[in-house]
Amino acid sequence: MSGTREDDTRADGISPELDRLSAALMGDALDLLAAGEDVNVLLVASDAQGNVASFSFSDDGIEECIEGARDKVRELARAHGDERSGVGAPVRYAITYVGAVADESGTYQDALLLEFGEKGYRSYSAYSYFKGKGTGEGFAWTDPAPAGELEPLL
Repeated sequence: MSGTREDDTRADGISPELDRLSAALMGDALDLLAAGEDVNVLLVASDAQGNVASFSFSDDGIEECIEGARDKVRELARAHGDERSGVGAPVRYAITYVGAVADESGTYQDALLLEFGEKGYRSYSAYSYFKGKGTGEGFAWTDPAPAGELEPLL
């Protein structure tokens, strides 16, 4: 029996494919916020062929919706994809939702949070502060900042 944990064998960093997938999801969510729309918990999952399926979770409280999105990633992996959504077994995913993150002064600011991961890699989170929801051109956001490592879903 070896003493190696699964996390020890996972690669650091993210692939270009995961970077594109998560950046596109964050961009879509920022566009919704600029237009004044509510951002539900949004999930995108991609298979090895690059097929992408999108899911939205909004029928519960935020914590339940976030957990629902995480469960959906695990479910897609167990089921080797979702034929209805046109995606095979997921190899990468990104989840985004609105929350609040403390700034340098300890004051909580509105933020778009992102969780992302890929099979064989460590999973991470990031956030981008935003202000001016619904103001279109007046909407502003910060570049994403790292928020830490998460438990891998794949």
